[in-house]
Order: sequence, then structure tokens, then C-alpha cells
Amino acid sequence: QVQLVESGGGLVQPGGSLRLSCAASGNFFSVNVMAWYRQAPGKQRELVAFITSDGRSNYGDSVKGRFTISRDNAKNTMYLQMNSLKPEDTAVYYCNADVRAPPFGRVSPYWGQGTQVTVSS
Repeated sequence: QVQLVESGGGLVQPGGSLRLSCAASGNFFSVNVMAWYRQAPGKQRELVAFITSDGRSNYGDSVKGRFTISRDNAKNTMYLQMNSLKPEDTAVYYCNADVRAPPFGRVSPYWGQGTQVTVSS
């Protein structure tokens, strides 16, 4: 079984910073693409950023230049450094990963439970 556990959310003032983490654990062969999504109240879940296993990344337009995604493959952990936070960044942030797992080596998507980020003065 594969688990993704997020941490690092909280309350921050506009212009502040937060760093989210997502750690994959359990029985698997490899973690492929990892991504952060977010969902604000009353809105659809949207892609924030993704990163491949070899470090290539891409960002949603609303966070480009402010957020940085990274990963440590040795620790099966992904990070999201969020700077210059705005009230519109308030949402539940979810970790997503495509994981190759036993018994057949099939690649399947997994989700974390989400972590709340609130940007408010």
C-alpha cells in the first residue's frame, strides 16, 4: 500500500512564505511524476505544479515566479516553496503522485489527504 502525507500548511499573512512537503511511503518500486493541486471553496481542483522524476517541472500561470517545486528522490519527498503568497492562494493543497507498485508494476495515481493553506491578514 502507498501513502502520501502532506505537511507544512498553515496561516500566513499576505506576502509571506510557506513550504509544503509530501512524503511517499509504503511498498512500491518507484515514484514517477509528482504534483501539487489545490482546491479553494466552491472552485474546481486545479494543478499548481508538477515535477518529473528527472527534475523537469512546470507551473500553473497563477503561481509562476512565486512558487518553486522540487523533490528529493532518495527520500521520495516533494516540496513546494511558496513565496509572495496572496489571499487567492488560500486553498487545500493536495499531493499527487504516479507510483509504480507491486505486484505487477502498474503505475497508478495516489493522493494525499490535503493540507490547508490560508493567506490572510
